[in-house]
Amino acid sequence: MSIIRLFFLCVLAIGFLYFPALLVFAKIAAPEKSLGSIVNGPDGKPVGSRLVAQAFISPGYFHPRPSAVDYNGQGAAGSNLSPTNPALAERAAAIAKSYDASAGNPISADLVTASGSGLDPDITLAAALYQIPRVGNARGITSEQLRSVIDTVKRPLMGKLGGPELVNVLELNLALDRISR
Repeated sequence: MSIIRLFFLCVLAIGFLYFPALLVFAKIAAPEKSLGSIVNGPDGKPVGSRLVAQAFISPGYFHPRPSAVDYNGQGAAGSNLSPTNPALAERAAAIAKSYDASAGNPISADLVTASGSGLDPDITLAAALYQIPRVGNARGITSEQLRSVIDTVKRPLMGKLGGPELVNVLELNLALDRISR
């Protein structure tokens, strides 16, 4: 009889006290992230999340990392392909070819490999800089203007602690749309 009472006490404590308390804590400690870090477009309507990648395929936009789950936030997962799997190498080679990468124009690794979640919203600064010629040609914008836009949205991986610089692709493309108007 005491095991049944313990079971219901645990269900009550975890299901009805712990999770609501955790939600309240999250809304106080990190209000933006607890609501999904939604990014609004110029018209005030949501266009995406700062935390989840989305596909940008137009040559006039910066592209994110490839996604093993086709940018579906409900199915976040890696590809589960081993680094020695030929299918992974073939996919990376096909992506590199689509960017016209060569020995003289090497592509950043994060533009040909998916992240563990398949939904990483950030690319390295090197990956953003690599895409400048394509985006500039498609939009008729100079390399200097594009570099300036990238500089407005880049940030260190670990904030004030430093680390490699990352660029959020959604924020970069929205900033690019703002200057193109």
